Amino acid sequence: MNDVLDLLASQPLLLLFGLLGAGAAIGHLKVRGVGLGAAAVLFLALGVGALGAANGVEVHVPEAFGVLGLTLFTFTVGIVSGASFFASLRKSLGLVAAMVGVLGLGALVAVGLGRVLGLDPATVAGAFAGAVTNTPALAAAREAAGDANAPTVAYAVTYVFGVLGMLVVAQLVLRGRAHDTDAPKPLVNRTVRVEVDGEPVLRDLLARHEGRITFTRLRRGEDAPIEAAVLDAALHPGDMVTVVGEEDAVDAVTAELGHTSTHLLQADRRYLDMRRITVSNPAVAGLTIGEIELTRRFGATISRLRRGDVDVVASDELRIQPGDRVRVIAPRDAMGAVSKFFGDSSRGFSDINPVVLGLGMAAGLLLGLVSVPVLGASFTVGAAMGTLLVGLVLGRVGRLGRVVTVMPFTAAQAISELGLLLFLAQAGTTAGGRIEQAFASGQWVRVAVLGVAVTATVGLVLWFVMRRLFHVGGTSLSGIVAGTQTQPAVLAFANGRTGFDPRVALGYALVYPAAMIAKIVLGQVLGALS
Repeated sequence: MNDVLDLLASQPLLLLFGLLGAGAAIGHLKVRGVGLGAAAVLFLALGVGALGAANGVEVHVPEAFGVLGLTLFTFTVGIVSGASFFASLRKSLGLVAAMVGVLGLGALVAVGLGRVLGLDPATVAGAFAGAVTNTPALAAAREAAGDANAPTVAYAVTYVFGVLGMLVVAQLVLRGRAHDTDAPKPLVNRTVRVEVDGEPVLRDLLARHEGRITFTRLRRGEDAPIEAAVLDAALHPGDMVTVVGEEDAVDAVTAELGHTSTHLLQADRRYLDMRRITVSNPAVAGLTIGEIELTRRFGATISRLRRGDVDVVASDELRIQPGDRVRVIAPRDAMGAVSKFFGDSSRGFSDINPVVLGLGMAAGLLLGLVSVPVLGASFTVGAAMGTLLVGLVLGRVGRLGRVVTVMPFTAAQAISELGLLLFLAQAGTTAGGRIEQAFASGQWVRVAVLGVAVTATVGLVLWFVMRRLFHVGGTSLSGIVAGTQTQPAVLAFANGRTGFDPRVALGYALVYPAAMIAKIVLGQVLGALS
């Protein structure tokens, strides 16, 4: 056994990829339909690190791999979520404040129960940091307490349940995802015969229905040619127009204009054709649908856009990303030119955009070095938060001049998953190496009880508050649980259970920055009680 451990200790790359492969294989195993997914890498790494420590061999993945993995993960989460994050944040300040309040409640439980159990403040601070699985909070607690050992040992004892407990909460949350009311609704198209007077303008109708619909085809009378719907067009009685959108919104505009026609304009391809086209032209990526002026250029319109596995209504404000698939309605003789305009190459799915990846990561790492004053002390923003914030901004901007600041959804997801696995392998071996020291402490049972109480309080109260007060669906809530815990393993589990539903990443990114800051502050406060 020692020979194997010695080999792994001397060959960190062998150790790393062995953990990735074996852990991923274990993660695919399911019991009653439930598997650990990528989180299995963490627990396998914990076991290997602990086994090495028990045999006097330091088996661990170098820290640099963990930092690389974590920052790749947070940066790509930001890139993917940036387009919708800021719009969601404006509507969710109350939700974020409630999440911070739940973490504060967890800190109060730690202080109160810690006194009952007879634990010193430094140990309580470290146990809290482990229970919420946040290393920067541990660093803040150690500095404030002036004690590096006690908080670290307590952190190691509570960290494992901090992960396991939140995995259980995520599983409970996801049981109710079938009843989510915030799930993207399937899009329908319908030909509507206009019966109202007043010459309603398509652009005004779009504004009235807040971008939940779009118009694609228009026919003036029974026998007129079908043309692409121009938003400045006014409708007259007898016109037929194709409406695309969520069914309730389409029902509403149908009732407003007239009735459903027996004619199906989309079925008549004598004048207009329809095609799904992959966006791979960098000149188009990062622009909004309104900015590309497809109607002026080709007499064409976009009815919907598919990103990942989700279709969304094509509004003028929607920003196009590489790898998106747009459904285009265009004159038959113009469809070839439209395909060339968008690129329509599989490269749109796989281009990692190395310029933005490199410079964006560098900017995030530099931002992570910035010191922030907290309660008389200074703490760095941290590489994870720095890269997340830069990723969110780049994902929101879309392009700077000729430079596209986003990357294809599929490429970002692949980089994100690789980064996550790297981080989990490194974090697991490091924590596993400390477990023996932690359990050698005579008070480890009391510390473990405290950690379980804090993790359970944060997880269950968060679940209750988000469901009952904010009516968050199970899918989004699983991402919020992972972001509140600042725990990539929980996010990986939720992604695996939902097929990488974008609501999971959005929930994670929505609360992660505030959760990180709150935990650092709380760790500092708890440590200062020593």
